[in-house]
Amino acid sequence: MDRKYLLESAIKVARFSRLLAKAIDLFIVIVLSVFFYPGGIILSLFYMTVADAIQGGQSVGKKFIGFSVISLEDGTPCSVKQSFIRNLPIIIPLFFAIIPLWGWIIAVFIGVPFIALEVYLLYKLDSGHRLGDVMADTTVMANDDTLTRIKKRKTSWYEPTPEVK
Repeated sequence: MDRKYLLESAIKVARFSRLLAKAIDLFIVIVLSVFFYPGGIILSLFYMTVADAIQGGQSVGKKFIGFSVISLEDGTPCSVKQSFIRNLPIIIPLFFAIIPLWGWIIAVFIGVPFIALEVYLLYKLDSGHRLGDVMADTTVMANDDTLTRIKKRKTSWYEPTPEVK
């Protein structure tokens, strides 16, 4: 089956740049968690929950790199619900990190496989989506004129393309 994605240019978004944007967000989480423990972990949980819904779908890392997160359903910026769902692979291990020692061990044992799966999917899926994107039905796009072109489209993004003869 030939898939038609809402954003055809989302496939072309550099994977390394997406990883760099997520690394910036994780750096913020680590700084908050380590230097302001245990309250910093709660702040980090809150940040990861709303990160992709602030600033029109841009977390701090995505703002720095020049990306934004949009919904695949209708092309609108990522909502708080979608941000929460797409960041669950980070939020779940981070939640365990509130508990001293054993929670940290559990967080590592849960977090490392989640992050490995995220990176694996980012590189192996033909759409360039990571686990969080698949769960939340979102995609990351570069801040260019792609969104404007999508809004001007006369046909829906999920309709099959006409066969070329």
